[in-house]
Amino acid sequence: MVTRAAVRTGDYAFDLSGGRLCLDFANTVGDRGADQPSDHLGSYGDFIAWAEQAGATPARAARGLRRAAGAQPARAREVLADAIRLREALYRVFAAVASGRTPRAADLAIVNAAVPAAFERSRLVPAEGGFTLAADVDDGDLAAPLTPVVRSAVDLLVSPDVDRVRTCAATACAWLFLDTTKNRARRWCDMKTCGNREKVRRFRDSV
Repeated sequence: MVTRAAVRTGDYAFDLSGGRLCLDFANTVGDRGADQPSDHLGSYGDFIAWAEQAGATPARAARGLRRAAGAQPARAREVLADAIRLREALYRVFAAVASGRTPRAADLAIVNAAVPAAFERSRLVPAEGGFTLAADVDDGDLAAPLTPVVRSAVDLLVSPDVDRVRTCAATACAWLFLDTTKNRARRWCDMKTCGNREKVRRFRDSV
């Protein structure tokens, strides 16, 4: 678990390099593998900012949810705590998968507990070439942005792509990502950041 105090993100631009919404949500902790990780979900507003940036919540719905959170601060704090609990369980589940281990039953239980509500908020609607599951976003339902996160996790866990989930090789990072390369050799969440940083570190250690 991330135990240090969360930091307010303000206009923080969330990194969305995970390849799946659920992985991007799990990656809302910076330097997760370091001694002092930074939790970028320091408030309900931060949670909505992430959901809007990640495409989990439309801008109009996000504005409504912010207003509702202002009117229900206690409920907003409760939803944030639940979201962080789910995020940490998702991280541990996918990190276990990435390392070839069986996820802990307790972590799967947290994810499973969120599944019914996610599908209760969903409905089938016509889409080009068939149908899709759309998520209802009620301004009064502060937990609604978790719906696409949970559905993303379910879709990934039951798909063949689950064996492409990786953990960034940069120890201090430890972010999750989906390796879509043909040879499945991707090691970093982002070559321009963690990849280059690790190259510099190895060079310094060698001299």
